[in-house]
Amino acid sequence: MDPIDDILSVVRVDSVCHRHIHATAPWGLEDGAGLSARFGFITAGQCWLRIPGVAEPESLEEGDFFLLSPNQEYILVDGGADTTIIAGRFTFDETASKAIADLLPQRIVIRAERAQAFGLQTTLQLLTAETRAASPGSHLVIQRIADLVLIQALRAHIASPTALDAGLLHALSDAQIGAALRLMHDRIDHPWTVATLASEAGMSRSAFALRFKELVGGTPLEYLTRWRMHRASHLLRESDHKVSDVAQSVGYDSDGSFHKAFKRILGVGPGEYRRINAAPPM
Repeated sequence: MDPIDDILSVVRVDSVCHRHIHATAPWGLEDGAGLSARFGFITAGQCWLRIPGVAEPESLEEGDFFLLSPNQEYILVDGGADTTIIAGRFTFDETASKAIADLLPQRIVIRAERAQAFGLQTTLQLLTAETRAASPGSHLVIQRIADLVLIQALRAHIASPTALDAGLLHALSDAQIGAALRLMHDRIDHPWTVATLASEAGMSRSAFALRFKELVGGTPLEYLTRWRMHRASHLLRESDHKVSDVAQSVGYDSDGSFHKAFKRILGVGPGEYRRINAAPPM
């Protein structure tokens, strides 16, 4: 299974909020870190996007779109012209937020002139229209449109020349590490070891471990355990499978080992997680 498909299949937007901003210079807008992914669509004018810790601000013009990973602060400042922005945030539960943070780079910027921007702009217009009209089923429609915005932004970013700069997307572009990641996602219940993954990637164990940590930001088994728990949390929320069956589906024969790993990653045991997060009956 493609890791991006796998991650997006278990991530759903809990809520989305947005606002229309019409600003006349001088102006500035600051948004702090949190579990939300922030986005902005410049519908007129221009501004600068500043991210703390990043030396160079990025110029945004009419038709440009940006998406920031969860836990990322940002500042927008005027570019001299009157500017209109649709700015908002996608809110996830804590588990989904961690999965999205693993996947997304620090920032995604989709330029208006890129071919992929048209579909994204159309979807954002649908999102805007739906949030303005309180019709039956609007909440569910808004959630689905928000999911689509995330997917379209990610696809547009992957197709851009600057896509492979860092993070999981960069790792997936590496022939050997990308192959190992796909194996882990495709056969998540397999008893993988660093040695077997290195062998599948055609690398020595030490070289594989070093390269994996350099690209992904953690060890292979840390990544595997974290993703197993993301997959398990999705099953606990969305299905009525027994906890023991969920444990086996993600590679744990021992309920005790599964419980320990789940609590370490998510902060609560699987039973309590299900009670708190299970989807309501249809």
